[in-house]
Amino acid sequence: QVQVAESGGGVVQPGGSLRLSCAASGRTVSIYLMGWFRQAPGKEREFVGRIHWSAGSTYYADSLKGRFTISRGNAKNTVYLQMNSLKPEDTAVYYCAGRTNWSSDYNYWGQGTQVTVSS
Repeated sequence: QVQVAESGGGVVQPGGSLRLSCAASGRTVSIYLMGWFRQAPGKEREFVGRIHWSAGSTYYADSLKGRFTISRGNAKNTVYLQMNSLKPEDTAVYYCAGRTNWSSDYNYWGQGTQVTVSS
């Protein structure tokens, strides 16, 4: 079993920055990818980006390249989502999810953290 938990959400003004954290615990050696997703009110869940757990390589949704960056912490069980130049349309609940090496999809999800971009 793997547990993931997001933190760091809040209210930020347009043009501002915010960093979200995702802490993984449990059988973390089985993690293959760690992804970030978001869901805005009335919209479907959207892929933001992901990081390869061991290699550290990243991949992003085209629409978010250049503004969002995913990285791993020194403790290696924490993943970050750095969000810059935030826009009101970035307002959403942001989720962290882990995909283990035996799964074809993300199979461990956090509870989500709310990000609101508003003046």
